[in-house]
Amino acid sequence: MKPWRWLLLLIFVAAVAAFGWHWIAADPGLVFVRIRGVRITTTVVFAIVALLVIWFLLGALWFLLRWPFDATTRRHRRQSRRRFSDGIVALFEGRNADAERDLARASRYEPLRAASLLGAAEAASRRGEKVRAIESLDQAAQITPAAARIVRARLLRLDGRPQESVALLAADADTRSLPPAGWAELAESAVLAGDTRRARDSLEPLQKSGVLSTKQLADLENRILLMAIARAPDGAALTEFWSTLPKTQRRSAAVVDAYARRAAGFGQNLAAMDEVESSLRREWSSSLAATYGALGVDDIETRMRRAEGWLDAHPNDASLLTALGRMCVRLKLWGKARAYLERALALAPDPLAWEALGDTCVGQGETSLAHRCYRNALAIARGEAAEPLPAVYASRIDTRPVAVEERDVHGVPRLPK
Repeated sequence: MKPWRWLLLLIFVAAVAAFGWHWIAADPGLVFVRIRGVRITTTVVFAIVALLVIWFLLGALWFLLRWPFDATTRRHRRQSRRRFSDGIVALFEGRNADAERDLARASRYEPLRAASLLGAAEAASRRGEKVRAIESLDQAAQITPAAARIVRARLLRLDGRPQESVALLAADADTRSLPPAGWAELAESAVLAGDTRRARDSLEPLQKSGVLSTKQLADLENRILLMAIARAPDGAALTEFWSTLPKTQRRSAAVVDAYARRAAGFGQNLAAMDEVESSLRREWSSSLAATYGALGVDDIETRMRRAEGWLDAHPNDASLLTALGRMCVRLKLWGKARAYLERALALAPDPLAWEALGDTCVGQGETSLAHRCYRNALAIARGEAAEPLPAVYASRIDTRPVAVEERDVHGVPRLPK
């Protein structure tokens, strides 16, 4: 189609030129110029052509006069771009002194000034030159204040001053004018400063901006919620906080675990049990199973029966076996406690399991064996190897892992992990 369009355009231009020539030839017009006794008489066509030639000659003359200055400007622009490129590469390669030098020189070129100053501040901060970094940020703030504030807030946070970082970004956060990186920085600083409200307020803008990946956002959200739970002053405040959370934020096993332990600490064992059971129905978690066994003595017989029902699906979960053993210890069911705990220790040594086994041995009157269990609990907690039990006390219980058929979401059997 394009050749036909060009052909039609050429035909149209030729037609216009032909008709125009005939129109001008019939009456070429007359131009009369008189200046200081000089008289010039010519046609309109010649006058137009003469003006175009004069305009072209003046333009060429202006270009020749300006060429040396343009050459200098082009050289400055070329060098600045090269220095900016070299500075960024040096910054990523860890040559911070070279990066700061190149970026400082590149900042003399106005279009690259803001980015160069921000990069120079980053290079200076990595070298520990805080004064030079602040000077670069002060200059960058005159051009791009928002980016300079974010970098300054990050430097304050890394310097161990998260409260000042939060205060620096608070005004823009209140007006909802923070860029995406600013919300991320505010959330991180607020977590370190213990400012629960600021941290939680940052979650919604961060989710909308997409500046963090799904995993990064989930990790940050968990840290914020864990901090809020830990800072709850009493049971009423904890209940109010938990009731206001959306369901999506109450699905994390770590968050439910923290809530259950905190609620149990305030004497709200039933609420803690309900949340743990609901979470385990949605998705199995060994840490929640361990927490379930540590929720005091309230309704412990019912809890133990429910936990024993989970063994059918998770017979090789050492945390669940330890939780069952600890509940049996509270109920003084020494034989069952020993069976559960010995199997748990065969699957995965754990200081809680050794401690509970020591309590079991005390209940059975085996003091020397209890002392060894307690020593093993301390050794495992310190990262040392546990001392095996004497052969005379070895249980006849089968502690080998039980093979359980596992299927994926499509129902296809798969090998156990």
